[in-house]
Amino acid sequence: MATPILQFGTSRFLQAHADLFVSEALERGEALGRITIIQTTGSPERAGRLAAFAVPGGYPVIIRGRQDGRDIEREQKITSVARALSTATDWDAVKRVFSEEAEVVLSNTGDTGYKVETGDCAGPVPASFPGKLLALLHDRFQANRRGLTVLPCELVSRNGEVLKKLILDLQADRYPESDFRDWLSRDVVWANTLVDRIVSEPIEPAGAVAEPYALWAIEQQPGLTMPCRHPAILLVDDLTPYEKLKLHILNLGHTVLADIWMKENRPASETVKAMLRDGDVRQRLLSIYRDEVVPGFAAKGLAKEAEAYVAATLERFDNPFLEHRLRDIANHHAEKLVRRIVDFHAWTPDVPMPVLLDIASGQ
Repeated sequence: MATPILQFGTSRFLQAHADLFVSEALERGEALGRITIIQTTGSPERAGRLAAFAVPGGYPVIIRGRQDGRDIEREQKITSVARALSTATDWDAVKRVFSEEAEVVLSNTGDTGYKVETGDCAGPVPASFPGKLLALLHDRFQANRRGLTVLPCELVSRNGEVLKKLILDLQADRYPESDFRDWLSRDVVWANTLVDRIVSEPIEPAGAVAEPYALWAIEQQPGLTMPCRHPAILLVDDLTPYEKLKLHILNLGHTVLADIWMKENRPASETVKAMLRDGDVRQRLLSIYRDEVVPGFAAKGLAKEAEAYVAATLERFDNPFLEHRLRDIANHHAEKLVRRIVDFHAWTPDVPMPVLLDIASGQ
């Protein structure tokens, strides 16, 4: 069976996000087709996942959390994956599927996924994800010159543009044909995307546990091919509002709670849901959202969107099944204060934010 969707990465996030969306869409006849998953790292501990992805009956995803004021717990079988390959052992098969079948390419390669080390091309298969992707694109260009859509899901702002620039920089060094460069820029669609779902734990050998909330926002552009239609997938003209809502409500809320947790020397093992059972802490966070955050978004014409996202965020924080520890959230706290609070005030400087600015200044 041809698989028009190729996925680079075996992460539990993609299992409970894109793979789940495509599985549900296939049942309604609203997906391009099934998925080939490609393992890019050669990690032996993940090798067992490959066989488990495409077993008859699918692999499990458990949805647990709060939605519309009530607790949710259900299990779904994900049947969208037709095959799984490794670039370490199946490179020829990967090249064939990429060249002959792919219409959409997904990726989620982790925090260092875009990094290219010296010696990337020392072996028959490039070591990095960008190196592998460029080699596969070059093979496709030589074989048939059909364009495709690349939908990166890494947590990088303007991820499609970032990945495109990286690929073009590598191309200039490794495959310097001008017609190949023109093809990469003209016939390959590099889409900016934003993903938002907490996938809290894996199920072995394949599967995951995730919250009910899910969003995949994809920025529209000419020639874009979507992998499927799904209620959690939004095709938008501009990703900026969605990036800001996530960064300055969900992420900002986490940083406010981490700041309280550190300054008050609260229990080392405290979780978000436990901390918000403290009425004083909850009221402090609600006041910040009401008096400083929502007015900031209102100044940009996004009051209703911010109010709805605050309500959804509080349900996510109250997820009774999620053990989200403040000590983990508090990592890199100084950098997060800048991105989540200082940058928010810079984006909407005319709105008073006395409490947030005190937090950002260390008071």
